Amino acid sequence: MADLEYNRLVQRVLDEGEWVEGRNGKTKSIFGHMMRFDLENNRLPLLTTKKVAWKTCLKELLWFLRGCTSNTELKAENVHIWAANASREFLDSRGLTHLAEDDLGPVYGHQWRHFNAEYKTCDTDYTGKGVDQVQYLIDQLSNPETRSSRRIVLSAWNPCQIDQMALPPCHLLCQFKVSNSNKLSCLLYQRSGDVGLGVPFNIASYSFLTHILARRCGLEASKLVHVIGDAHIYDDHVEALKEQLQKKPTDCSPSFRIINERENLSDYKVTDFEVLDYKPGEVVKMAMRA
Repeated sequence: MADLEYNRLVQRVLDEGEWVEGRNGKTKSIFGHMMRFDLENNRLPLLTTKKVAWKTCLKELLWFLRGCTSNTELKAENVHIWAANASREFLDSRGLTHLAEDDLGPVYGHQWRHFNAEYKTCDTDYTGKGVDQVQYLIDQLSNPETRSSRRIVLSAWNPCQIDQMALPPCHLLCQFKVSNSNKLSCLLYQRSGDVGLGVPFNIASYSFLTHILARRCGLEASKLVHVIGDAHIYDDHVEALKEQLQKKPTDCSPSFRIINERENLSDYKVTDFEVLDYKPGEVVKMAMRA
């Protein structure tokens, strides 16, 4: 159950973390933590001690898969998780005065689909430019002769373009492994994890991605291994998380289903997917940091 792994992380940060004054506030932080989640039989590790907005999470993932870097597209789908980082004030604070408001620079989607292509604007056509890492994953995983490779890696961390991004990637690297029984697992490395708000989304997002790739490549999803470098809790999230720890996980087993296949990953919409048997508790409100 996802809640048990997550609760161990929360409790460890609360018990062992040290207070650090960081870029965007005071956090209690530990360094180095690993969680494991079961994806077999279409399982989806969504927290049940609070409601995870899985549709918002999935919309963001599909935005990555389209190679998109425009916050305008997310806002059109009522997704506002990048709003603070896409503001004029924040972009200017990063020295990105040349970018229009809501242009996030060469963030995740650009690196996933057009790695290191010269970035101009979020509206530029990058077709055929840079390295399409997602297509590389599909090609390697679809081929029985290459799916055992130890080089099936997706990286969002590009030192050449970090300073052009509104926000350097937090979940920056994942590696995929296929077992002898054709089961696909993903290992995610995250340099920085906002335990209260971000981490539950990251768990869900890479679980979605693993299921989607498994289906596309004729495999079955197996495991998500999630490694976090700096796992931290913001000072104003502490009490909310302590209350969340007291809640009993809901007795349910959420699962993920693709109900409409698309020829191209870029064409998927959130309505092409279903999450079944998810019975979460109430939303736990915490302030989001830019």
